[in-house]
Amino acid sequence: MTDDMRAELDLYIKAVLGKKPVDVVALDMRELTSIADAFIICSGSSNRQVTAIAEHVERQLRKQKVKPLGVEGAKDGQWVLLDYGHVIIHVFYDSVRQFYDLEGLWTDARRIEMPGVKKRKAAARRTPSRDADE
Repeated sequence: MTDDMRAELDLYIKAVLGKKPVDVVALDMRELTSIADAFIICSGSSNRQVTAIAEHVERQLRKQKVKPLGVEGAKDGQWVLLDYGHVIIHVFYDSVRQFYDLEGLWTDARRIEMPGVKKRKAAARRTPSRDADE
């Protein structure tokens, strides 16, 4: 990752961290898709927190004159997608994040190190079995 991209990504990560999300992950998507250069994925522990995180990100980035191309899901507070073109931020309610498992879907994406961001223990995040009904 270039230093310029890391510096720009830091702006988005700082905005995300402002409302104490859980399990923040940044993925380098440049080698895998033309949709975006990076995904930032995080969770909130309630619908209200998910909405608050998304609103905070949008507000903080607007102060920096960075506006989203689109925002989806903000009213429901289950999965809010903030599309900034080259960076897409996914804010999930934790159980919804586990169900959709974007990290599993994009398992080939390189994780971007974020100094100072606490990582949740792997045992604490279990992906629900999709074969339970079979």
